[in-house]
Amino acid sequence: MTIPPSETSVHALWGDLPAAEPRAALTLDLDVDVCVVGGGLAGLTAAREAARRGMSVAVLEGQHVGWAASGHNLGSVLPGYGVPVNDLIARIGIAHARELWMLAEAGSDYIRETIVTSMPEIAMAPGALEVSTTDSGERLIGWLQTIGDKFGTEVEGWQIERVREALRTRRYFHALHFPKAFQIDGARYLRALAALAEGEGVRIFENTPVVSIDSAGIRKRIITPSAKLRAAHIVLAGNIHIGTPALRLASTLMPVWRYAAVTEPLGDLLGEVISYRGSVLDDDSIDHFRIVDGDRLLWSSPETTWRGKPERFGRLIRRRIATVFPQLAQARIARVFSSAFGQTVHGMPQIGELRPGLWVASGFGRQGLNTSAMAGRLIAGGIADGDDRWRLFSPFELVWAGGKVGRVVGQFADGVSRGRSAAVGTLARWRERAVARERVREERRSARIAAVQARTERVAQDFGSDRR
Repeated sequence: MTIPPSETSVHALWGDLPAAEPRAALTLDLDVDVCVVGGGLAGLTAAREAARRGMSVAVLEGQHVGWAASGHNLGSVLPGYGVPVNDLIARIGIAHARELWMLAEAGSDYIRETIVTSMPEIAMAPGALEVSTTDSGERLIGWLQTIGDKFGTEVEGWQIERVREALRTRRYFHALHFPKAFQIDGARYLRALAALAEGEGVRIFENTPVVSIDSAGIRKRIITPSAKLRAAHIVLAGNIHIGTPALRLASTLMPVWRYAAVTEPLGDLLGEVISYRGSVLDDDSIDHFRIVDGDRLLWSSPETTWRGKPERFGRLIRRRIATVFPQLAQARIARVFSSAFGQTVHGMPQIGELRPGLWVASGFGRQGLNTSAMAGRLIAGGIADGDDRWRLFSPFELVWAGGKVGRVVGQFADGVSRGRSAAVGTLARWRERAVARERVREERRSARIAAVQARTERVAQDFGSDRR
């Protein structure tokens, strides 16, 4: 069944697709141009693009394609990165930030073009709305000038009235609307991407963990439990699970588990409360939600730096939905899911050549669809064509994430940030109500003054008539 373009389906989210046919493990020694370690979005994109350039490519996946973060994403293809644009400019300057932003836009375009030309079964629901939890009109203008005018992104500014017409809550104020952003079924896209890569000649080996890597010399050596592989280039496209073969890389990623839920069907009520059909995310990175299957709500909110049982977070998500939209307080949760992703200390992806022939594409954080596509293309271009635009990511080097202590600190900082955001949002809503109350008082005061003036004028007129 083809899904209408205005909706995306929840049935394939979070690994809920029918099980794919397993791929064989690597059992015979192999010699290729490029070996990709990791069968996620970045690894498969790099493999496909390298093969399209005439190179022999093998992908080694320790479990099965898409078993980790790449197969459990929310499906929102957004512009830019997970780092606020002003922070990016402050670190590297506006010219450099503009180039990086354009690369991220190209990543989104790559996914769109791939779906249009090669994956007609995948629907794209348009639009993303980044809402502000504070009354920050001046900041909105600044964002529009930077992202729209200076970076050339198609973006619209929504005033409070328009936001609240689309989202029936007083917790949101202004918003940035990205009409070219879109949502897809991320798990289905990943599976189709693997098939496209194989169609280009890529060999994908599942249940083939990498035991060790020797990246010295022209021909690098990769050891697996059952066979050896030699390659001119190795691409480390793993996440937090890459482990022993790339301890330096793994130690730079703080594991973060994201929890999301899908509600039971909510009927017409959902459309009355949320009429916007794209993704909605707040500027504090706390909530991310959208309508799926017509009358269900997909909502992602809690994050932890340790692995928890997803079912325990259903109550928290339901409470969060009721906090933002009291009208949906009776919404029942159908399923709760979790996935782990790697967050870098600086918040930006790690992309580039660590040493001759050893490449890295990792650390995509919360915004992995467009950036992983971009990384795969950049690395394939760097290997095959000498494209050195990956050097634009040089300021975002591998930084140790702090180990277990880093997880504790990260969780504490996240809690403090969420608490501060909640407090600031509460203050903004209190100010708005105070302004409204003052406006009502002023209107009443003006009405009383006008009434007194009218009576005074009538008395004066009556007095004048009596004298005549």
